[in-house]
Amino acid sequence: MTFRFGTVGSPVSTPKKPGGSVGGILRAAELGLDALELGWVQSVRVSDKTCAAIRKAAEERGIALSVHAPYFINLNAKDPAILESSRGRLMKAARAGYAAGATDIIFHAGGYMGDDPEAAFETIRSRLEEIAEELRSEQTDVVLRPETLGKSAQFGTLEEVVELSRAIEGVAPCIDFAHLHARAGDGSFNSYREFSDALSYVKKRLGERALKTMHIHLSGIEYGPKGEKRHLVLRESDLAYTELLQALIDAGAEGRILCESPVLEEDALVLRKECLKLYKRKRA
Repeated sequence: MTFRFGTVGSPVSTPKKPGGSVGGILRAAELGLDALELGWVQSVRVSDKTCAAIRKAAEERGIALSVHAPYFINLNAKDPAILESSRGRLMKAARAGYAAGATDIIFHAGGYMGDDPEAAFETIRSRLEEIAEELRSEQTDVVLRPETLGKSAQFGTLEEVVELSRAIEGVAPCIDFAHLHARAGDGSFNSYREFSDALSYVKKRLGERALKTMHIHLSGIEYGPKGEKRHLVLRESDLAYTELLQALIDAGAEGRILCESPVLEEDALVLRKECLKLYKRKRA
C-alpha cells in the first residue's frame, strides 16, 4: 500500500506513561499505524531533549512525523504585533519539528480580514515566502503545508493552497477533504468525480510529484451554510470516504492520510482497512 495512515495528535488510547509525543509514537506503532502528526496546536513548548527523544522513537518504529502548528497564526493580520507573533509561532513549530524529525509543518494561513480573496492571497504569499526563505537559509529542511480550511471566512480553498504551493519553494498543500466538503456548505464536493477532478487539478498545477507526496487530513464532519461546525466520527458523517479513497488509488496518489475524527485511531484504522481492500480489489 502506498499510503501511510495515522492520527493528528496522539492516539486517544495512548497510556499516560510514557505519554506525550513519545507515548503517541509508541501507541501508533502498536496499533499498526505508520504516521503521526504532532498536535502542537496551542503552543510549541518542547525542549531539545524531548525533540531528540521524539526523533529517536519515530526512527526506531518507522513512524513518519509531521507537525500541526498552533492555530493562532494569521499571515493576513493587519496588526503588526499579531503578524509578528504568527510568524514566530510558525517558525518555532518548523524549527522544533525539524529537530524532532518531522518533515512537514501543517498550518492555517489566516483569514480574509475583510480583504477580497485576491488581495489576501498576495499578502499571505509575500509573507509566507519570507518565512520559507529564512527557514531554507538556516537549513531547517521542512515542507510548509498550508491546510485547506472548512469555513468560508477562512483563507484555504483548494485553489488558494495549491497556488501558494506553486508560487513558493518549499511549500506544498495539506488537503483536508472533509474541510472542502464542509466549505461547500451544500453537500457537494462529495463524489468520486469531484474528488478525481480535484486530484487532476493538483497534478496539473503542481506536477506528478505533488500526487506522490500528498498530506491529507480526513474525518467525518458536520457543516452548515457557512461551512464547518465540528469533526465527526466517520460513520456519523455523510462524507463519501470510500469514493475518496478509490479516487486517490485510481489517480496513483501516495503519501500520508491523517485522521482527525473524535475517535482518531479507530477511524484511522477504518480508513487503512478500507484502502487496503480497495487496493486488493484493483489488483484483482
